[in-house]
Amino acid sequence: MTAAARWILPEEPPSTAVESLAAALDLALPAARVLWRRGYRDPAAARRFLRPSLGDLHDPFLMRDMDRAAERLARAVARRERVLLYGDYDVDGATSVVILRAVLERLGTPVRFHVPDRFSEGYGMRPEIIERAAAEGVRLLVSVDTGIRATSAVARAAQLGIDVIVTDHHLPEAGLPPAYAIVNPNRPDCAYPDKNLCGAGVTFKLIQALLLSLRHPPERAEALLASLLKLVSIATVADVVPLTGENRIIVKHGLDGLRSTSNPGLRALLDVAGFSDGQRPTAGQVAFRVAPRINAAGRMASAADVVDLFLTGDESRARELAATLHELNRERQQQEAAILEAILAQCETDPVTDARRALVFAGEGWHRGVLGIVAGRLAERFHRPVFVLAIDRDAGEAQGSGRSIPGFHLLEALESMSGLFTRFGGHRQAAGVTLPPDRIGEFRRRLQDHAAARLSEGDLRPACRIDARLGFDELSDRAAAGVLSLEPFGCGNPTPVFLAENVTVEREPQVFKEKHARLCLRQGNRTVWMKAWNFAARLAGLAPGTAADVLFQIEEDRYSAARGYPGWSLVLKDIRLRETD
Repeated sequence: MTAAARWILPEEPPSTAVESLAAALDLALPAARVLWRRGYRDPAAARRFLRPSLGDLHDPFLMRDMDRAAERLARAVARRERVLLYGDYDVDGATSVVILRAVLERLGTPVRFHVPDRFSEGYGMRPEIIERAAAEGVRLLVSVDTGIRATSAVARAAQLGIDVIVTDHHLPEAGLPPAYAIVNPNRPDCAYPDKNLCGAGVTFKLIQALLLSLRHPPERAEALLASLLKLVSIATVADVVPLTGENRIIVKHGLDGLRSTSNPGLRALLDVAGFSDGQRPTAGQVAFRVAPRINAAGRMASAADVVDLFLTGDESRARELAATLHELNRERQQQEAAILEAILAQCETDPVTDARRALVFAGEGWHRGVLGIVAGRLAERFHRPVFVLAIDRDAGEAQGSGRSIPGFHLLEALESMSGLFTRFGGHRQAAGVTLPPDRIGEFRRRLQDHAAARLSEGDLRPACRIDARLGFDELSDRAAAGVLSLEPFGCGNPTPVFLAENVTVEREPQVFKEKHARLCLRQGNRTVWMKAWNFAARLAGLAPGTAADVLFQIEEDRYSAARGYPGWSLVLKDIRLRETD
């Protein structure tokens, strides 16, 4: 069952106002309509959105406890204290470790790091790692992308004489851990203007504050920070945080920097992901081609390989590590496909109906490293909250991940039944749990009841928000360039969706690779082709002459440009047949 999407039509903007905005920004009307639809109606605000400046980044000391964190870290630098960085095994956590370690080592500070093993340690900080660090003479621990709920581990560090600086972006519990400083824009008493930074973004702000505290020469500090934005931008895209505000500034400048990189590991990674030197990946390409290869290390083996990749100065070693990540990603895809196939087979015998407002799937032998990805695919397919759990009978536990839909807060749901779990955590859209296998049935029932009380039938249908009507006669190189100037696209700034009404199918759809198609459409005197990814089954039998309304997007097309054609193409997102007499 895949629910048909609801089309949400936009408010028609005043034509004179949009024309005035387009003229002020020197944009074609389609892009100006999108800006208007998304609230950028003042030319100055729209200009800042289109051309975000590093000068618009907020003062890092606006974040609660940043002064204490920067002071303590500066003291460690001055005294050459041993510092432990405690990260996480995803893209966000690993890149946070990399950028902070690189800066501290450049400043002459002895640094070691620990990234947990997903399988033997699981998520979060563990007291035994801290005890080992204390025995090795560590006196300062900085957590990155983790720690906001690590009350017992932070308390143990204090007992051992280790100061802890927590940098995180996840939602805290009612009480904060007893750390020396807690830098998290989402702590309740923090008035920082931008709450949407990822873990690497918060780490970047700490580095900003540290360099200011050390009175680092401004030009050198600016160059260093700009170089870090390449990895911070990848983490920001990978962590699916809104690409607005500071995140837009970070990603826009970071992706621009990826055109050229001297870091051997990053260059090798871009090579295996299919990007040549001088090529700038889009945010979407980072999400689907770069980030998965980084995440594959933590999902299938050890995220420490990622840290080594980005910190090595040996090009041969970098190519070797990048090749390893590439192969791990291939293995990840195979494991993911096998679990997804098994779950969909279950759904054939036990169909997903509207009455089931939340889903929990569990199986033995499933690879724990890919459960979050599978949950995300299922949440997208069925448009309801989904948890996927791997059962380990020998360990006596089931462990897995959940993904949600707009309107349903996963972490709040888990907190309402916290007694079921030995461990849990996460945020609104993603969460992880560990529980005894014999409580899976109860978890399934309680999650279903919680979702049934909060989700309506309408919530179970995906919503497709249309940015503007766009006739084929308006399509041009200038119009496409204007729309593409709104990049980077992603969470919080999705690729614009346009509506073309009363179009006619000119030819039978051309199917390729069995599941994709190309569709030829006419509106008035203009005929266009649209790519239709995964639409072959839906378009089967669509006869020439059929009248329809279509939703579509404009995307950059470097393959087309390389062949001498326009460097953009149209992508079909949805189609509705029109009633005919």
